Order: sequence, then C-alpha cells, then structure tokens
Amino acid sequence: MAQQVQGVVAPGKNEPVRVETIVVPDPGPGEAVVKVQACGVCHTDLHYKQGGINDEFPFLLGHEAAGVVESVGAGVTEVAPGDFVILNWRAVCGNCRACLRGRPQYCFDTHNAKQKMTLTDGTELSPALGIGAFAEKTLVAAGQCTKVDPSVSPAVAGLLGCGVMAGIGAAINTGQVGRGDSVAVIGCGGVGDAAIVGARLAGAARIIAVDVDDRKLETAKSMGATHTVNSRSTEAVAAIRELTGGFGADVVIEAVGRPETYQQAFYARDLAGTVVLVGVPTPEMKLELPLLDVFGRGGSLKSSWYGDCLPSRDFPMLVDLHQQGRIDLGAFVTETIGLGDVEKAFARMHEGDVLRSVVVF
Repeated sequence: MAQQVQGVVAPGKNEPVRVETIVVPDPGPGEAVVKVQACGVCHTDLHYKQGGINDEFPFLLGHEAAGVVESVGAGVTEVAPGDFVILNWRAVCGNCRACLRGRPQYCFDTHNAKQKMTLTDGTELSPALGIGAFAEKTLVAAGQCTKVDPSVSPAVAGLLGCGVMAGIGAAINTGQVGRGDSVAVIGCGGVGDAAIVGARLAGAARIIAVDVDDRKLETAKSMGATHTVNSRSTEAVAAIRELTGGFGADVVIEAVGRPETYQQAFYARDLAGTVVLVGVPTPEMKLELPLLDVFGRGGSLKSSWYGDCLPSRDFPMLVDLHQQGRIDLGAFVTETIGLGDVEKAFARMHEGDVLRSVVVF
C-alpha cells in the first residue's frame, strides 16, 4: 500500500522550497523503499531549485543520503529489508558498453525507480538525481542502495552519496594523485575540501588550497592542505607556480565550475600535468583557450563524474577508513537540521557559512 510522508519540494524556478505530503508507492520490480535517516544539503539541490539542471518542476529535493531499506520489489537480491545503505545516483546496469569493457564506474545506462512519487493530488515529482531524499521515505532503484557498516553515523555516511565522494574521487580516481605529487585545489567548499582529503590520503607531498575566503582556507588547512592561497588578493597561478619550484602542480582540481577558475587550473599545472574539473558549470558557461596552449602543455584535461566512483567498491572502503580514524568524515558536518530548515540551509550555503548542513530524521 502506498505511504504518505513529509518531503521538501521545489515547486518552481527560484521559488522557496516547502514541506509537502508525498505519496511513496510500494516498490515494484527492481525497486526499494528506503527510510531516510540523514540527507546532506548539497549545492546540486540548490541548482535544481534555481532551474540550473532542467525545468522538470516540481522537484523532490535531496540526494546525499543514508538510511535503512524498508521494503524491496520483485527480483531484488542486492539488498534486503533492514540493510543500512548509502544512496547513490549511479546504479550500474552491467550491460552497457562501459560496463562490458570493465569500466562500470562510467556506466552509460544508469537507472532510477520506474514508478513516480507524487503529491497527494497526483502531481508527479522529479526526484533530484533520481533519489529525492529530503523525505522521510523515498523510492529508488535497488541498484542505488549500497550497503555499508551500520555502525557509522547516518549523518556522516550520507555525505559519501555525493559531495564528499565527488571530491575524494576527483583526487584518487580521476586525478590519480600519487605519492609525492603536488596538488592544487581551486575552490574549498565541501567538494574541494574532500579533494584535499583525497590528495592527502593518496600521499601527496604538497597540497595547495585556493579560495577567495580566508575562513574556507583555514578549514582547508584542517583537512590537510599544506599551503593556502587567497586568490582575491594574490594571483593564483603565480602563487601555485612559486610553491612548486616554478613548474606548476602535478594535478590541479577545479572544484568551482567557472571558466575563470578552470583557466587558472589549466595554467597552474606543470607540463604534462593533469587538470580535473569536478565543479559543476551552468549551461550558459563557455571556455576559450588557445588551442596551441592545449597542445603545447600536454598532459590530461579530465572531467570527474561522481568522482569516477564505483559505489559498491568505494563507499564501504571510505566508511572503513573513517571508522579506523584515517579520514574524518564528521568534519564535513557543520550542522544538523530538520526538514523545515532546508531553505535557510540554502541561504547559509550561499553565504559560505557551512561545509554541509545535514537533515536528520
């Protein structure tokens, strides 16, 4: 029988979000209903609210979540009721050309629940990234549920569902940071700080944090940055080069998603170095670079999709590292809030006051 729960809906472009009654159907084949325990307020949710992703309003926001599987549909074997899971927005199909080539982290046919959650009047909702977890319960594809150690705090575990995984993966998986490398991270919000954590975990010798906010730079130092650059008062490319013997960093991770900062990343890397774009641009943004510079500098220009992660491999590993005290995922949780506080959390995010606000149930 369908259930009615409370959830946060974005009704239209740039309209304030509101808490509404959501109808969650019983899971069909290949689907699961998850009782959400915590969900981070991610910048991608703000993009949805602003119409920066698409215009398929109304949206059921929230996607960076952890909870307990309540029920599953026919044919589901990977999870069972009672399993503690992190929700992921890359349910690997196993059959597309990327999966068949042994690269499931790039799966080109990821899928969501086939049924729709609705408002009580029958209006269909578009769940953010196919998840919609600013709700007491949500319906997802069973492949979007990744089992992890149930002793970890849900508020911490859920952050691996998007921003923290994106940042750590940008360093380890996409950038392939190695022992002794120099790394620069441009943009020290939640994703950028996670990239710093990933670079430190990979053994980088020098990690340079770049931002325009001294508060964020202080936080970046606590996450593992060895040097900081305030690019509001200092020319970032020159500063990064000075800190790397005049050469530039081996890997530069752009965690802002703007043409200006991408250009900084491009020129701040060493010859044959790597640029990783993990910041999400908006549709109207354009980039212009001299093609000769692209050729002459060599190396790699990469985009990081979800930190190029494989949830079944990476989520349990990172939870284990957190439980061992080798990474502090709890440092990303600035505050815990209720469902009714999401609009205020968006405002605090815009002002740069938080790494993550986390809705807890």
